Amino acid sequence: MAYTASPAPAGPLGTHCCVCKVELSVCGQNLLDRDVTSKSDPFCVLFMEVNGKWVELDRTETAVNNLNPAFSKKFIVDYHFEEVQKLKFALFDQDKSSMQLYEHDFLGEFSCTLGMIVSSKKITRTLLLGNGKPAGKGMITIAAQELSDNRVITLSMAGRKLDKKDLFGKSDPFLEFYKPGDDGKWMLVHRTEVIKYTLDPVWKPFTVPLVSLCDGDVEKLIKVIVMCYDYDSDGGHDFIGEFQTSVARMCEAQDAFPLELECINPKKQKKKKNYKNSGIIIVKSCKITRDFSFLDYILGGCQLMFTVGIDFTASNGNPRDPSSLHYINPLGTNEYLSAIWAVGQIIQDYDSDKMFPALGFGAQLPPDWKVSHEFAINFNPTNPFCSGVEGIVQAYSACLPHIRFYGPTNFSPIVNHVARFAAQATQQELATQYFILLIITDGVISDMDETRHAVVQASKLPMSIIIVGVGNADFAAMEFLDGDSRVLRSHTGEEAARDIVQFVPFRDFRNAPKETLAKAVLAELPQQVVQYFKHQNLPPIHSEPA
Repeated sequence: MAYTASPAPAGPLGTHCCVCKVELSVCGQNLLDRDVTSKSDPFCVLFMEVNGKWVELDRTETAVNNLNPAFSKKFIVDYHFEEVQKLKFALFDQDKSSMQLYEHDFLGEFSCTLGMIVSSKKITRTLLLGNGKPAGKGMITIAAQELSDNRVITLSMAGRKLDKKDLFGKSDPFLEFYKPGDDGKWMLVHRTEVIKYTLDPVWKPFTVPLVSLCDGDVEKLIKVIVMCYDYDSDGGHDFIGEFQTSVARMCEAQDAFPLELECINPKKQKKKKNYKNSGIIIVKSCKITRDFSFLDYILGGCQLMFTVGIDFTASNGNPRDPSSLHYINPLGTNEYLSAIWAVGQIIQDYDSDKMFPALGFGAQLPPDWKVSHEFAINFNPTNPFCSGVEGIVQAYSACLPHIRFYGPTNFSPIVNHVARFAAQATQQELATQYFILLIITDGVISDMDETRHAVVQASKLPMSIIIVGVGNADFAAMEFLDGDSRVLRSHTGEEAARDIVQFVPFRDFRNAPKETLAKAVLAELPQQVVQYFKHQNLPPIHSEPA
């Protein structure tokens, strides 16, 4: 197998802002021994597929005389949930000092997506040779960890007997927090609100990222300056005093035992012999917690449960007619299949068994030709699961000749179907499962009131709905369900607990690269997952204490 070393791209791969950075640790087991007089000297190279080509991202160090290396050098990769990020880990036995990979003996490789690794947190797989056969007994283990400090600090603070600054009244105090910058100067990181006309202020509790306040180092000194707001037009405020402390020191404060810190004005301290302080700042409480991200929940073991709902109403046209939206063209695809592939190939990495229910609606079914708005497209109502996205595609193609397209276009039965399973998941009171329903449709919803009600009820559950509109119909009703611009209400007036619907018209992506559709429909999903679990006060299953 020929390998070439390609320079790593200058900027981050992909066009979207990445969710975060992931650190990948690599170990090898039972590697092939390519050296005659000693053991192999392996190193690992990470490639990422960019525009159909493998681009080298980085290399580990070389482990000398070691067939079971644990590489200390970690790979850092930008993580984009809404993209299929294909990675290849290739191991080589270093024979020379050359940077050219063809100068070294190939020990085996393993390819997967970044999604596969983070959804499992740790995977061990067989290394393969260029011909696809196992590289002896060689194995590779890859572990993922999010590279971000998600801790936040919540402070509740007050003042007592602060110096009076206004001639005709009391002070209007506020606090400013500073940390040392790289240049040695103090850098402002937070400012509280102004409390008017008091020398004994009580500020509202506030929360800031720990990284912002002290670079994540709880022992680092921070400076707090107490100011009096000056309403004059010169823009300057009056200095009351200051003190230095650390997060570790402030964390000594507890609800029953507040921490008191003296506020000092250095000029007054120099001038007055009997100067004591310019007031007391009280830390009433200081708590460090974690602000969990989407990746925290995935690495913690949360599974994304994927269901597809397909519109088989008569407005789609006869599937044997090339003008039909269900017509499978000579390339073996149509807009329905394109939508299934675009979303399914991303989501499938986050479901361990990769068994997905695929449901249809709006068709007459054999043998009695009754209309159904919730049927298994594999015609097995007790087991509607398809194996992977390929299984959904096969079941879809197989069912087309056996059903009659009819109507109306009712969404609520399928929304309620998935909601029943999401409701069962809430009984565990753990962040173990989040349900995603992809509905692909060609037109106007017939049961709008029932669908609005179903979506509002589903908004209280671990569930999101993606609607892809195919064809050229008027999709105004779909935009209405997508609560980006206004809060969705049911016909009874009940508001949705949160926005869980993302609507995208396929026609906007007909001439775009296929991955663009996936990015558009999945862009809001990580935020919806986090929003739900946070609202329920559910941390990731395997989360470390703050």
